[in-house]
Amino acid sequence: MSDHMLALFVWQKVVRATLLQRVSRDEAGEGVISAAIAVLVMAFLGVLMWQLFKGTLSDANDNVNDQINQIGR
Repeated sequence: MSDHMLALFVWQKVVRATLLQRVSRDEAGEGVISAAIAVLVMAFLGVLMWQLFKGTLSDANDNVNDQINQIGR
């Protein structure tokens, strides 16, 4: 009877470990994915800031040219 109980106990542990391995989430590669998302967000923000900066410089350039043309009249 003892050998039968031991075999049942071992079988139960193996099944439990196998199911736990299948159910548990593997987190390998999570850091790489997070870093890629962070790089994409920073790239988007960089493009947005460049467009805003370019627009500000364009407006400032137009204002300077208008002032220079008024001085020349």
